[in-house]
Amino acid sequence: MKNNLSRRDFLQKSLAAGVGLAFVEPIFAMGMKSKSKSGMKLGFVTYQWGRDWDLPTLIANCGKTGLLGVELRTGHAHKVETNLTAIERAEVKKRFADSAVTCVGYGANFEYHSPDPKVLRQNIDQTKEYIRLCKDIGATGIKVKPNDLPPDVPKEKTIAQIAASLSECGKFAQDYGQLVRVECHGNHTQEIPNMKAIFDQVTEKNVRMCWNCNDQDLLPPGLEGNFNSVKKYFGDTVHIREMNDGNYPYQQLFDLFNGIKYKGWILLEARTEPADRIAAMKEQLGLFNKMISNPVKK
Repeated sequence: MKNNLSRRDFLQKSLAAGVGLAFVEPIFAMGMKSKSKSGMKLGFVTYQWGRDWDLPTLIANCGKTGLLGVELRTGHAHKVETNLTAIERAEVKKRFADSAVTCVGYGANFEYHSPDPKVLRQNIDQTKEYIRLCKDIGATGIKVKPNDLPPDVPKEKTIAQIAASLSECGKFAQDYGQLVRVECHGNHTQEIPNMKAIFDQVTEKNVRMCWNCNDQDLLPPGLEGNFNSVKKYFGDTVHIREMNDGNYPYQQLFDLFNGIKYKGWILLEARTEPADRIAAMKEQLGLFNKMISNPVKK
């Protein structure tokens, strides 16, 4: 308990000094120095391409493809869940420590919009259980979602509820040295003005926004305007899809992140079904390196 309190004291003092993203970088963004001029590095979300890989296979495949950070997804074949014993959690941590791959965090499906108090409490309490898991396996944060604005509830009420829930989870996570990474996701909640409204009410600075590359990012005032409206809330992770599939302006996005000297993980949350996932991962790394090294001049 004594160590936990000192950690919280340190975090609060750092935050009170107004260090913003600088707080995220030294404490949570270990091992993310880039070989390029950009501070960004490409990592991997197990969402689709890693869904059927056990943990040794996942770590090996990330190592051989150069995607050296991974966000573990709940319900997948790597089976890193809260039912692991203390010994098993230590084994997961050691597997990553013995490899070149960083366990960036955990991708959960917890959400905080339900008007049912029991459902809401279950999501908050389970988030806390997975925060403990993140600490035990050597991760630095948990990814969660808002995940809707129910039509039969006033919008402002749900936004306030989501913000209060995230703040509670964030306060709990401080004792474990963890970030709460909030994915821009869900019906209406993925719209950047609504994400901004949520974060404007979040009280804990270790609750950070995970940009998610949704089509809604391009709604008025456009990508740059939406980006600038919430950039102060960014954490150390961003989710992208395949950079050569669809019409999302990834080059512009990376230019914007380079413009703020972003030093987080860009995590590939692929959704296609390539015949050779290893080759596809290597291809995405090549596209990423080219984009972050060759900004478009205005």
